[in-house]
Amino acid sequence: MENKITTPADLERTQQDLSIKRNLKRIKRKIFVMSGKGGVGKSTVASMIALLLSIRGNRVGLMDVDLHGPSIPNMIKIRGGMNITGKHELSPFEYSANLGVISMGMILQEQDDAVIWRGPLKISAIRQFISDVTWGELDFLIVDSPPGTGDEPLTVAQTITDAEALIVTTPQEISLADVRKSINFCRQLKMNILGVVENMSGLKCPHCGEKIAVFSEGGGKRMSGAMDVPFIGEIPIDPEVVRLADERQLEHILERKDSEVYKAYMSIIDKIEKG
Repeated sequence: MENKITTPADLERTQQDLSIKRNLKRIKRKIFVMSGKGGVGKSTVASMIALLLSIRGNRVGLMDVDLHGPSIPNMIKIRGGMNITGKHELSPFEYSANLGVISMGMILQEQDDAVIWRGPLKISAIRQFISDVTWGELDFLIVDSPPGTGDEPLTVAQTITDAEALIVTTPQEISLADVRKSINFCRQLKMNILGVVENMSGLKCPHCGEKIAVFSEGGGKRMSGAMDVPFIGEIPIDPEVVRLADERQLEHILERKDSEVYKAYMSIIDKIEKG
């Protein structure tokens, strides 16, 4: 019988697997924010959930694995990149005492630089975000994924095997059709589905106060019922969220505690904390 030759690459992979396992054991819950379609506000939802959980006293990590379109550093105040603290060891940007952030956007020299990577490089980067980043003891790791069911979501699902999927949609059918694929993706990979969030769920008219169903209404709730998955909330359209995100000040929406969008997020956070 021939002895199997162990290469340096095999040894490095084994060491990385051990580092991933060790780091993930220190994180209580991993929430994977995903969507079947782009443009549904997934990164905004991920950022808001991370911010609110941290403000409530939870220790939170926010990991942006949208490698081609990392938007989180463009929505909240992140100055500087990752700190290299040792060989195969990086520390996340310390947004606050309770929130650390990691994103490809913190590595790019220029905001408009394109990341032109094939699958193996993307898989390697995501595994490094998990294995090499010193997240420490966390209550929650929020993972923001690009849309669809390609390399990035698959790598997260296969690497973080106890991740809980939070699926973001908008009310219209063109979004719901893709979200149904995301639900089936989770089921095929045996990933627990925490629930569905319907974003951009109506706009309150600033003049008469009536709700305007800009992108239809109720689609996320109906789809959740039909697919037998939990529905955990609706988030209305708020132009102030758009303005603050564009100005990299999304966290200031938390100061508007009387707003409908703040109340909607707090209701979602209550359900997430209860598990």
